[in-house]
Amino acid sequence: MPASYRHSKYQSTIKSEVQIQGIGLHTGVNCTAIFKPAPTNSGIRFKRLDLENCPEILADIDHVIDISRGTTIGQNGNRIHTVEHVLAAVVGLQIDNILIELTEKEPPVMDGSCRPFVDLLLKAGIKNQNAQRDELVIDRTITYSDPDRGVDIHVLPSDCFRITFMTDYKFPSLGTQYTAIYSMEHDFVDRISSARTFCFFSEIKQLKEQGLIKGGSVDNALVFLDREVKEDEIDELRKMFGITSDVFCGTNGILNGVELRFDNEPVRHKVLDLVGDLALLGMPIRGHVIAARSGHAANVELVKNIKKTYKKKMEIKRQSQISSKGKFDIHAILHIMPHRYPFLLIDRVLDVDPGKVVHAIKNVTINEPFFQGHFPGQPIMPGVLILEAMAQAGGFLILNSIPNPDTKLMYFSAINESRFKKIVIPGDQVIFEVKLLKFRMGTCKISGKASVDGEVVAFAEMMASVVDKRG
Repeated sequence: MPASYRHSKYQSTIKSEVQIQGIGLHTGVNCTAIFKPAPTNSGIRFKRLDLENCPEILADIDHVIDISRGTTIGQNGNRIHTVEHVLAAVVGLQIDNILIELTEKEPPVMDGSCRPFVDLLLKAGIKNQNAQRDELVIDRTITYSDPDRGVDIHVLPSDCFRITFMTDYKFPSLGTQYTAIYSMEHDFVDRISSARTFCFFSEIKQLKEQGLIKGGSVDNALVFLDREVKEDEIDELRKMFGITSDVFCGTNGILNGVELRFDNEPVRHKVLDLVGDLALLGMPIRGHVIAARSGHAANVELVKNIKKTYKKKMEIKRQSQISSKGKFDIHAILHIMPHRYPFLLIDRVLDVDPGKVVHAIKNVTINEPFFQGHFPGQPIMPGVLILEAMAQAGGFLILNSIPNPDTKLMYFSAINESRFKKIVIPGDQVIFEVKLLKFRMGTCKISGKASVDGEVVAFAEMMASVVDKRG
């Protein structure tokens, strides 16, 4: 095991930027993947450099939009295909925070395994960060089954993370295969990461007709001969992929006689895919995953079931990363928001549901600096400052809904349909409820209301843009 790869109770990222180039398996695009260090609690994020505004997509189960022979994530109409091999390399090395910039819509497939990514990340080096690494402890059995396809996948309580996997194919070149990993740091790099993706000869034509495997070849995938193949089928295959070199049926039951790296390489690759799909939970688990004939569809459904079962516990852990008290107090607000005295106008965030709604408080006191000049004989909080406080609450919501918020700013560009219903005076506690209505291509629309003692004192709709901090 490399010295730079070890289990730690702290979060980790890579030490330096590294990159790799190749062709995408399904889309056939030439893509450069650039791996960069990322701050604590930012997770695994992809960034499309080829699109306007270079949108980012967090690797999260809620962003999975397609599972056709791979796992595709997307957000706001932007998508990234076949992310599971890159994710497997990252979480297989127990890297928590990383930015993966792509020059196209699909990472390179390389040799069909994730070993090239593993070697690249180990070359970059892995470093601990100043934040605790959270782990979701599985304390009950969670399952997903598809009886029609004979698929079963379960996660059970365990003292550590482990995987047991069984596949069963009804032809001699594969048959029944089994493998297990009991320790990520001891098993993943040498026993799992170099296992290559595979398919069956009888699937190739259909996959090609579906617009998939445009970048597939015998150099990046194992093709198992699941039936007798005729010579005219080989010729058709060569024309389909524009192959000029020899293509033949190997005596080992694999196209071109490609040698296996392990006797049970296919089931090991199934474990690799499962590790990558589990990364979409956004948090490592402590549990024993037992899978029979599982693929991306079942993996994704299992992760959805885990998140649904432990949603509240995961949210508490996420919030505790921002504030050691588990609440969004003034210190957590200062960590996210760029405002300072005298223009920080919210004192506490009661709760936040990222991407949906936030509730925040402003305690209005006679010591507010604006009272010295705004109706000093009968102090009234300026309406524009109520809207500013509302906007700051909205900014906190939006920045907590995107990856790496400490590198972003919110610039408000419009206020629509604002109304002031009652005055706000010293001694009032204003509670803001702000909802995110729309978020697309870095532009947001929010609606908010301000209340005192249960009565609405102001409301408005606002538009804002998310921008990078300069420098």
